Amino acid sequence: MWDDLRSSRARLLELFTDLSCNPEMMKNAADSYFSLLQGFINSLDESTQESKLRYIQNFKWTDTLQGQVPSAQQDAVFELISMGFNVALWYTKYASRLAGKENVTEDEAKEVHRSLKIAAGIFKHLKESHIPKLITPAEKGRDLEARLVDAYIIQCQAEAQEVTIARAIELKHAPGLIAALAYETANFYQKADHTLSSLEPAYSAKWRKYLLLKMCFYTAYAYCYHGQTLLASDKCGEAIRSLQEAEKLYAKAEALCKEYGETKGPGPTVKPSGHLFFRKLGNLVKNTLEKCQRENGFIYFQKVPTEAPQLELKANYGLVEPVPFEFPPTSAHWTPETLAAFDLTKRPKEDSTKPKPEEVVKPVKEPDIKPQKDTGCSIS
Repeated sequence: MWDDLRSSRARLLELFTDLSCNPEMMKNAADSYFSLLQGFINSLDESTQESKLRYIQNFKWTDTLQGQVPSAQQDAVFELISMGFNVALWYTKYASRLAGKENVTEDEAKEVHRSLKIAAGIFKHLKESHIPKLITPAEKGRDLEARLVDAYIIQCQAEAQEVTIARAIELKHAPGLIAALAYETANFYQKADHTLSSLEPAYSAKWRKYLLLKMCFYTAYAYCYHGQTLLASDKCGEAIRSLQEAEKLYAKAEALCKEYGETKGPGPTVKPSGHLFFRKLGNLVKNTLEKCQRENGFIYFQKVPTEAPQLELKANYGLVEPVPFEFPPTSAHWTPETLAAFDLTKRPKEDSTKPKPEEVVKPVKEPDIKPQKDTGCSIS
């Protein structure tokens, strides 16, 4: 059983950096490992009792924000959660890789959308069903801490919703729907930023800067398309004010892009301001505002309000929800005989669960992926 567990774990770790890996391969490998690992967590009689093997092995994992010093727990549940966390991260990286292609097909856009929803579902399941079972709670700022997991869930939803917005624009859906989707997406980014607001700036400032620029960008989108809706309703003065607000927020997003690029912190630095989708909004705001001003000068002669209109937009379609996730059941390879074969007298000493201060766990070497275009996607 040990050999099966080691080989399935090694296979899963290998796939994390394999560019040829697809969601089907990842699911099969993850299910294989998790079903074997479940035998270390759950009793074979499916009672509420845990397996006698749960605390037999010490596991160490590094974190996305806090460098190479690992967290360690002598607990198979910690391993289940940590590996599940990495599977979720793989789905975000896979989505980013697909979105970075030069010409993304409709099927690939759907795959990006679904992968981000799957990632959100895994993070959500870990938070609700497994992280509370840890004997030792996650330290502040570590990957398994509630604030970080919440931020990952929300950002996955927001980035999946970006795909929805791009699709709605491409298919020329009603401006009111696009404005509402953009507003809901901006709210997602604002919520994710608020979730991280109490973390140490040393390792959260860069992430938060990205979330803020995305919030400004999609609020600008909302005001731009809301202005089109107002113009179609013969409210030209209000439309002009809405477009002026979009122009101001777009300029703020551009400034935040520069600040984000100069902010030190963990993770890669993307260039959203160079992305075609970003630049298109600037031209759209400018052209729509000029159109509204011309129409007002020739036809409407309406006063432009001093205050920007309040956005109270609610999207009835296109909102992203995480795909529900469950770990697979315990592998059929687990029997009373295989369980009895484990010698519990050889379990490691308790003091080995604390990593030494100078101890470093080498990170998994990620492949050098050079997307054909900058996706503006930060989570991966």
